[in-house]
Amino acid sequence: MRRIGTIARAAVVLLLCALLAACVDRPAPQQPPPPTTVAAAEPTRLVVGIDALGAGFNPHLLAHQSVVTTALATLVLPSVFRPDATGTLHLDETIATSARVVATDPFTVSYELNVKASWSSNAPIAAEDFVYLWEQMRSQPGVVDAAGYRLITDVRSRAGGKAVDVVFSRPYPQWQQLFSGLLPAHILKDAPGSWTGALAGGLPASGGPFRIVSVDRARGEIQLTRNDQYWATPAALDQIVLRRVDPTTMADGLRVGDVDVALPEASPMVRQALSALGPGVRVQEAPQPVVTDLGMRADGGPVSDPRVRHALAWLLDRAALRAAVAPDALVADAFGLAPAEPGYAPTAPAGAPVHPDPGAAERAFTAAGYVRDADGRWGRDGQPLRLVVGAAAERPQDVRLAEAIAAQLDAAGVGAAVVAPPAVDLFAGGPVPPTPPPTSAPPTPTDAAPGPTPATPSSTGSSAAPTSTPVPAAPGGVQVDLLVLPRVVGGDLGSRLASDYGCPHPTTGVAEPPATPTGFCFPALQPLLYRLLTEPADPATTAAVERVLWAQLPALPLFEPVTLVVSTPAADAATGIGPGPLQTGPMTGAQRWVQPTE
Repeated sequence: MRRIGTIARAAVVLLLCALLAACVDRPAPQQPPPPTTVAAAEPTRLVVGIDALGAGFNPHLLAHQSVVTTALATLVLPSVFRPDATGTLHLDETIATSARVVATDPFTVSYELNVKASWSSNAPIAAEDFVYLWEQMRSQPGVVDAAGYRLITDVRSRAGGKAVDVVFSRPYPQWQQLFSGLLPAHILKDAPGSWTGALAGGLPASGGPFRIVSVDRARGEIQLTRNDQYWATPAALDQIVLRRVDPTTMADGLRVGDVDVALPEASPMVRQALSALGPGVRVQEAPQPVVTDLGMRADGGPVSDPRVRHALAWLLDRAALRAAVAPDALVADAFGLAPAEPGYAPTAPAGAPVHPDPGAAERAFTAAGYVRDADGRWGRDGQPLRLVVGAAAERPQDVRLAEAIAAQLDAAGVGAAVVAPPAVDLFAGGPVPPTPPPTSAPPTPTDAAPGPTPATPSSTGSSAAPTSTPVPAAPGGVQVDLLVLPRVVGGDLGSRLASDYGCPHPTTGVAEPPATPTGFCFPALQPLLYRLLTEPADPATTAAVERVLWAQLPALPLFEPVTLVVSTPAADAATGIGPGPLQTGPMTGAQRWVQPTE
């Protein structure tokens, strides 16, 4: 019993010790330090000042041609071949690992596509994109350089769409010119109006180092960001912002660093604004890949007679027109090469209507059956000669040029009215809404709002009251007799001449291919154009084509616009920006640019 008692007392002592130990204060456990807040790094970006956003961003449409469209196509859209600084094409292996002629009968080109190449939507860049572009180029009106695509008879898919065989009806030596600026077929092929409408507000997917995240026409801004889905070397910059600015704002922005690079069209006003910045700003000239022509409708109306076309050309003072709207532009005197292209030389023969000659104009009008009345107005069969001059509403310089042309014609006794329909309608070649030009040219109509409301076009003439009668508004629209027409240059000369002046022929799948914007088709010229298209370049054939075109005069070449490439020293160091290849422009290589630092 004594042993049990001893054990019990020991247990009580141990219990008391444990209770006492529990009552002793102990230091509170240490709390982890609060997390350190790390400031998010500001995205790197570069701001490019531009004149206008333009009508849209399809690089294959005449209606959408602009400095901005060229830049976006270069940075966002995939191309099988790309030009170097000299214009020589090289395979872009981020898109295709090989492209070669594999058969000559029929002529067949095989493309092996990069298995990693994909759109930012995660769809692969594949054969369906080749098919979509081919089908649109041979069937849609107002496209750029369609002749090569019209030689294609089939586009076949292999390897789950990652290999493509393209079959031609005839050998095509310049096949490397094709399939640049591929578009995302999986998004566009079933979208109504996709060829124009879906690309008027941006590019829905990217296959290049940048992608478009927003197009804000009200603010005049396009924001590009690095394409995180891009499979090749990523862009160095997080963002590129294209911002619409006027010359004064552009100069101020460059001065304070709000604008890094500017791409305005060359003009005395712009040069004067930039001169205030002093020698610290670098200004380079970059001719644009377009020539501005005065297209003359050849498939109907009074201008379908080549004698009338020559008479009108002899009435016009091209130097005065250029001085009025584009004094810094390059004079264009050829139907093929542009003044900025290697090998360019004027092709106008002696006696061509490149300078005003009222006597020659009178002789041509008289030969076509026209006479002048007592007021000096030209007419035939008792009806005055009245013409409609068209310019795209989204191209303010073109509208000003159309008004200057109409004024010169009116002063010479030819009634003229100006219409400014949407570019897509004008370059499609058919009747257009009879839309008058704005009373004062805004910076860019479509940057702020849709096209103008159709109405009866206004007459434009000399400072005196115009004597011509406005063209009546008809339910089906009005037919344009003369149109300010951008002609895309660069690339293969033979393909361009065949595209711009050839007669489209029916093909399998396209029974009625669209005509050119002027409707010009001269059957005697077609064998020469076909030879230029399907055989190696021949200077003698090119010269013969130029002679025929000066005799038929489907258009009157006017000038090649010039863009200024303006950059600060910091921007020069960060970008090395220059004019770039004619076809891809100053923003070629922008994926390697970095943010300028002062």
